[in-house]
Order: sequence, then C-alpha cells, then structure tokens
Amino acid sequence: MTEQLRLMAVHAHPDDESSKGAATMAKYVSEGIPVLVVTCTGGERGSILNPKLQGDKYIEENIHEVRAKEMEEARQILGVQQEWLGYVDSGLPEGDPLPPLPEGCFALEDVDEAAGRLVKKIRAFRPQVITTYDENGGYPHPDHIMTHKISMVAFDGAADTEKYPEDEFGPAFQPQKLYYNQGFNKPRTIALHEALLARGMESPYGEWLERWKEFERKERTLTTHIPCADFFEIRDKALIAHATQIDPDGGWFRVPMEIQKEVWPTEEYELAKSHVDTSLPESDLFAGIRENA
Repeated sequence: MTEQLRLMAVHAHPDDESSKGAATMAKYVSEGIPVLVVTCTGGERGSILNPKLQGDKYIEENIHEVRAKEMEEARQILGVQQEWLGYVDSGLPEGDPLPPLPEGCFALEDVDEAAGRLVKKIRAFRPQVITTYDENGGYPHPDHIMTHKISMVAFDGAADTEKYPEDEFGPAFQPQKLYYNQGFNKPRTIALHEALLARGMESPYGEWLERWKEFERKERTLTTHIPCADFFEIRDKALIAHATQIDPDGGWFRVPMEIQKEVWPTEEYELAKSHVDTSLPESDLFAGIRENA
C-alpha cells in the first residue's frame, strides 16, 4: 500500500522544510512513503541568523553554495528527496515605505509560468498529497506568498492538459489533497507557554503572544493533527543542519523535548483542497486516500 502513497512538500527556501512539517515528513518516510521536498529558491538573500557565523567572509561570498550544502545535509537527515525549482530568493524587504523587490527575483515571476515548473514536478512525482503555505505565506515573506500562489495554480494545473500540455509538462495527474502548514499556531504556542510557566520555567513565547495581539489575523482552522513526537529529534537535527539560519542555542530549542512531547505531540495542517471524502479532524494527511490505495 505505502508504495502507492506519495507526499510533496513545497517550500520557499532551504530550511523551511525543517522548520515546517519536518517531523511529519520523517514519520511518513519511516512508513516507506516517498516524500519530495520542492524548494522554490536558493535562499541567496537570506540573512546569516546564527551569530556564531556572522562575519564569515567565505559564507557571505558563497551563500548560495553554503545553503545548498546545508539543504543536502538536512535532506539526508529527514530521509526525503529534494529538488530545486530554480528561482532566486526575493529577500525580505524592510522599511517604510517598503523598497521595491529586486529584479529577477521569485516573487516577481509570472505565476502561471512558475506554476508550470511545479506542474512538471507534480506530474513526474505523482503525489496524492501536497503541503504548502496559506495565502499569508505563514508569514508575509514575498517568497512564501508566491509559493502559495504557484502551489494553488499547480494543484489544479497538474490535471489541466490545455493550460499545461502533456508533450511539454508530462502526463496529466491530479493530486487528491492540498494542505497548508500551520505548525506555528496560537493554541500550540499558548499550551507550551503555559506548561513552561506552570513548571516554574522561563518561556520564550511571551513576546510572541504579545505580538500576536498586535496583528488582527484570523485564527486558522486546524483540520489535521499528525502525531509525530517520536520524530521531533530528527526535526531538530535537520533544522540545526541549516547552520547559517539557526542558532542551536536560540529560542527554537528552549522548550525541553520531554515537555514538547507531553504537551503538544503533533504537527498541524489546514486542509485547503480535497478531491476525496474525509472526516475532520484528521490524524493522517492520507485520510480518505489510504483506504483506497
């Protein structure tokens, strides 16, 4: 059965796959299900966030190669396949007013053309399930929002032979379900925050929750909770492999593993599109598919 099931995760930059849904992917890999990560950009404009590596001239001058090497290490840790979509990082514009995006970057590409590249990947890999970002990008990075846009077009476009002819894009295929990653959700954050305080420990989430109050964002519908606590260590190891992006002594890792597993042992998703019948809430991305595989 598992040979017929396939999962594709579409992400904006190298490191996104390890911070969003990594334990879920490792869980499915452990079941023998092939998982393909499609990384839209090379992360070339990402800041070096690990203070231990800031000022390293080699990294600064070879950031594209460095991040590709980090991606390969994380890929091996997670046990997934990985392919690049081939676009250039847009960077995160800052200032008021925001500066224009750099010419030739991913966020300025034609949506239908960029989706066509993803259609080729979908038709070649033939996943029943695709994960991506919601319309806000998870957070409003131009590349995350663009990733959402092309994923939505490609999900339908993979079966549309008029828009994406088979002689150019490969044999048509219709994925069955599309999910938004919602791992950074408010209920999880509150649960971990309160659990730490109840144990007399310092919480890294106090400022997060204060900032949440500042932004009037609608609460997302968490339709799917994947039990994957056994794979949290693999998730963290993969994330640490992205050394330029993650400080191993930073806030990401301040919640003791035993508390994470006890208080919130799942990763969350929002079912956005489905061609199969399924009952919500779910505990399996392949719910409604696995039974008929």
